[in-house]
Amino acid sequence: MKLWRHHSFQKPLHQRLHLPFKPAPKLIQTVPQFSQDPQTTAILNLIDKGNFTPTSVSYSKLLSQCCTTKSLRPGLQIHAHITKSGLSDDPSIRNHLINLYSKCRNFGYARKLVDESSEPDLVSWSALISGYAQNGLGGGALMAFHEMHLLGVKCNEFTFSSVLKACSIVKDLRIGKQVHGVVVVSGFEGDVFVANTLVVMYAKCDEFLDSKRLFDEIPERNVVSWNALFSCLRDSSRGKIIHGYLIKLGYDWDPFSANALVDMYAKVGDLADAISVFEKIKQPDIVSWNAVIAGCVLHEHHEQALELLGQMKRSGICPNIFTLSSALKACAGMGLKELGRQLHSSLMKMDMESDLFVSVGLVDMYSKCDLLEDARMAFNLLPEKDLIAWNAIISGYSQYWEDMEALSLFVEMHKEGIGFNQTTLSTILKSTAGLQVVHVCRQVHGLSVKSGFHSDIYVVNSLIDSYGKCSHVEDAERIFEECTIGDLVSFTSMITAYAQYGQGEEALKLFLEMQDMELKPDRFVCSSLLNACANLSAFEQGKQLHVHILKYGFVLDIFAGNSLVNMYAKCGSIDDAGRAFSELTERGIVSWSAMIGGLAQHGHGRQALQLFNQMLKEGVSPNHITLVSVLGACNHAGLVTEAKLYFESMEELFGFKPMQEHYACMIDLLGRAGKINEAVELVNKMPFEANASVWGALLGAARIHKDVELGRRAAEMLFILEPEKSGTHVLLANIYASAGKWENVAEVRRLMRDSKVKKEPGMSWIEVKDKVYTFLVGDRSHYRSQEIYAKLDELSDLMDKAGYVPMVEIDLHDVEQSEKELLLYHHSEKLAVAFGLIATPQGAPIRVKKNLRVCVDCHTAFKYICKIVSREIIVRDINRFHHFKDGSCSCGDYW
Repeated sequence: MKLWRHHSFQKPLHQRLHLPFKPAPKLIQTVPQFSQDPQTTAILNLIDKGNFTPTSVSYSKLLSQCCTTKSLRPGLQIHAHITKSGLSDDPSIRNHLINLYSKCRNFGYARKLVDESSEPDLVSWSALISGYAQNGLGGGALMAFHEMHLLGVKCNEFTFSSVLKACSIVKDLRIGKQVHGVVVVSGFEGDVFVANTLVVMYAKCDEFLDSKRLFDEIPERNVVSWNALFSCLRDSSRGKIIHGYLIKLGYDWDPFSANALVDMYAKVGDLADAISVFEKIKQPDIVSWNAVIAGCVLHEHHEQALELLGQMKRSGICPNIFTLSSALKACAGMGLKELGRQLHSSLMKMDMESDLFVSVGLVDMYSKCDLLEDARMAFNLLPEKDLIAWNAIISGYSQYWEDMEALSLFVEMHKEGIGFNQTTLSTILKSTAGLQVVHVCRQVHGLSVKSGFHSDIYVVNSLIDSYGKCSHVEDAERIFEECTIGDLVSFTSMITAYAQYGQGEEALKLFLEMQDMELKPDRFVCSSLLNACANLSAFEQGKQLHVHILKYGFVLDIFAGNSLVNMYAKCGSIDDAGRAFSELTERGIVSWSAMIGGLAQHGHGRQALQLFNQMLKEGVSPNHITLVSVLGACNHAGLVTEAKLYFESMEELFGFKPMQEHYACMIDLLGRAGKINEAVELVNKMPFEANASVWGALLGAARIHKDVELGRRAAEMLFILEPEKSGTHVLLANIYASAGKWENVAEVRRLMRDSKVKKEPGMSWIEVKDKVYTFLVGDRSHYRSQEIYAKLDELSDLMDKAGYVPMVEIDLHDVEQSEKELLLYHHSEKLAVAFGLIATPQGAPIRVKKNLRVCVDCHTAFKYICKIVSREIIVRDINRFHHFKDGSCSCGDYW
């Protein structure tokens, strides 16, 4: 389970970054570049030509100039000359370099210089800490301060101010109070510079009483002190107190005060009071209108913002650049393409479309309205492209799944030396997740570490999501564990990663931890958890999540609704799935496909086809997944004629050609139906090379009909396509055994041994009282093992009397018949069913999941057991569901 720790007292930064970041041949070719000073460039040219040999003082001055202008490229050149001249160990020069790299967000270089120094002094540490804090990286600043403190380096007023600013950034009051204690012990509490940052820190951490007390204790308050206090005013209650003073003093009618009140109420989240104050202004001016319109946009009341814009025009006041910028944001928020174009025309008439602020707004509006060509044109016409403009266009492409274009733009932006921020990195990681390119994800991760953004919560969450969607769950897990602030997004990303890649139990454990932290789940968390329950066949836990969905009001959400249908279907309750489907207020292709697939898996082939026809009547077009489910329904029900009709008319009726999955379904269906020649003929007619699923279908058909030659041919192809899969060897051995070819069986076993292929063990799962239990063949690790085996012995006697005969011929072990019978009795699914009988209430259905195909002997045994104990037994194997009831199975012995 995750242990949440305070970030500033973990291991030093350089010891924690242990991920194997690889150098990027294409993406990471340069470091972020900033402006260049002409004078510095001229001096560098003289140095390059040998016309000037700087001293250490000259180098220090040059580096100071680079730091002032944030000129990283010449700074790197100067660093190279310093190394060449042998002045790298000069403490003053090293400190200037650390300061430069920190200010330019190149913390990889800055950190390296600090680590390589035998005794980094106060100036080195202060430069590094200040750089982190100024760039909004509070976590990095606090970790550096912790290291500095452990080394015994004393702080000055500038260091303390940077550290307290870092506490404000991460809103960590506990660490802030500890730093405050060090400030008092060090004697800097009376320094006005430190006192001001203490006022801000306590206010930012919502400790307003302490903030005001500290403010009152400042002996000589300056203008910075007052601004520090006012800048922290963020709640409406304190704003209302000031509003009361204004009324008492008779200033509430003053237009400047009224406009400030509108702006204040809007920014502290009290839009109703902002509008109330605005409506009392007798003659609102352009500032009044802009404040209330911007407030509406800030709180996503876009329609109201546009209504106010109309009222403003009707009142005779012309909108200015700020008004129209807010209106563009409203159009972007509502996807109003035409109104956005009209606003663009208005800006052109006012000759304002070339303004950088407005132009970026146009890029953003067109991007969010899915007009990427217009957005790109507006972007290309920008005379100067700043970071916000690049972020807007990259976000536009990423939002509409144009991920390759988003990555290309990022590379171009990086080469231009624009730099990046957490928004850029989060957006690019979304695109790497969409493309599932883990090597690019690692490179972006490396950039985030070098630039100090790796501790930003948005970047952290994006890394978890990207690694998870790239199937690298361990990397996602490591970042999640190292994350110092767990929020809903990080939990959602990690739970989704676990659910998608078969670690459902971990997903459910994380949900419990999330509840302990009192984080309210959203619809995405609920959807992922339902998928985890579906994969585990955790019916009871799925039902509990259904209650959460009802409790939190997500029952009408399309994502949660679809996941409910899928969960109930995969947990063996097709009736509950049907009810969840019928309650959906909106049914998309995912909804229909989930229900059709569920019916198919449960053997209700004709019902699945009826539902498919209903879907077509309602005007919903199928996708290739739906048609896989339709063919699967025909397969499970043995409906050969119907399957041929859908398969052969797929392109004509639905507009796409059959894919590998559709061919595999048809070949499996024909093989099961005994039409082996037709199945082989279809393989030969395929317009592409058959994949493993196609050859697997032929191998399965060969096993059913004991066709040794076809089985051998299919197995040989599978040995090439999937050499690591043990199932091929097992099926081929079964085919040889059924034909009495024991030498060939031994040969297959030798091949497995020589190829180091291990047989996948048969495993079965059963859920009892919110816990999932796992069983292997002959398993005696369960704490109620003695009772389980006693129950099996009891059932064995009853089945023998009812006429059951163990099918020892399916067991390939070279042992006596009595031992074969014992091995059959102890199959994992039988153990799970026996445990279900002793651990669940009398009459309750028993639900078991198996990772392989249920064996013929267990299938036969369950038909006897369900009748003997008067219980329904539901077994979900790798292919389908089997509902055993009253001595028969829903599959009709056709599986």
